[in-house]
Amino acid sequence: MAATIDLELKKAFSELQVKMIDTQQKAKLADLQIDQLTRVHKHAKLTHAEITTLPDNTRLYEGVGRMFILQSKEEINNQLMDKQKTADEKIKELEKKVYLERSVKEAEDNIREMLLSRRAQ
Repeated sequence: MAATIDLELKKAFSELQVKMIDTQQKAKLADLQIDQLTRVHKHAKLTHAEITTLPDNTRLYEGVGRMFILQSKEEINNQLMDKQKTADEKIKELEKKVYLERSVKEAEDNIREMLLSRRAQ
């Protein structure tokens, strides 16, 4: 009876180890994405701060690929605010995901403790 439980625990532990490696990779990727989105948010915020000091009727060039498009200050301002909102939403989503993925680590630790306690008996 105890041997079958040990086998099941070992199997669950090995499956969790595979999941943990995958989770660690996903967490690293999510951290990189969060850093990148934070930079996008910061850039949009700084650009917005500079644009707000200009007169309302100012037309600005926006780089799109290899072209530059002449747009009103209001249009560019709206685009920057959208970028900030989108970056914030994605960051929150990634932080939730990272939290959930890291909880797998706790599950692995719990199974490891169960295995060790079984071996000690």
